[in-house]
Amino acid sequence: MKKTARARYTLEFKQEAVRLVETGQSIAAVARTLGIVDQTLFNWVKAQRQGQLKGADSKVKVSAEQMEISRLKAELARVKMERDILGKATAYFAKGSI
Repeated sequence: MKKTARARYTLEFKQEAVRLVETGQSIAAVARTLGIVDQTLFNWVKAQRQGQLKGADSKVKVSAEQMEISRLKAELARVKMERDILGKATAYFAKGSI
């Protein structure tokens, strides 16, 4: 079994994610958009409210390009899933109209 590297996020990235939640968006929606796990974002919001939100160590930083790639991958996965659902629905309804 191959170990995957743990993602490390900058303080700015975490603060922006928390800000999106605080503006009224749901944790699930923001997490889906950013390509992170809901529980991770929930933990960041909780830490922010307690004044304990910290960023990743300076050794490994996630660049803006990497964050954008992560967001785009998550969006691509969501769009593919929607496409597959629409394809199945189209086939289902086409069968019923014949």
